[in-house]
Amino acid sequence: MLKKSMTLGKAWESTALFSFGVVASGRILHTAGITARNDDGSIFAPNDMRRQVEKVFEIIGEILQEAGTDWSNIIKYSIFATDVVAYNEDTRDIRARYFVGRPAATAIQVPRLVHPDMVVEIEAIASVPMPDDLVHSRVYRKSQ
Repeated sequence: MLKKSMTLGKAWESTALFSFGVVASGRILHTAGITARNDDGSIFAPNDMRRQVEKVFEIIGEILQEAGTDWSNIIKYSIFATDVVAYNEDTRDIRARYFVGRPAATAIQVPRLVHPDMVVEIEAIASVPMPDDLVHSRVYRKSQ
């Protein structure tokens, strides 16, 4: 598996959590758009950007673990927020923990998500290391 973040030598690049691009090869995980929901499906922390961002990354972490990969293998995030300024300014300290190796990222402001109490939805693309023996991998067995 190969994952390499690109740098272009722009002065402001070092201040960003993300990279302009990432070259990757191998098995790739694409998550759904993940929103902040409790285990019973109810909305977690309605209209609270910070708490919803924390919850979304918690759920993405569970997905990465189940797929056999981790934060260092994230290639790209696509972030949909109802207030992209609040997302950018109020959650940087939270997000910094999950932008390991400077993955590519896009943040888009949307007028609304699927439920009016949701304020952020995040998709992740990650590379998944190839197991030594695919037949015995947990992910492979579940897909059978």
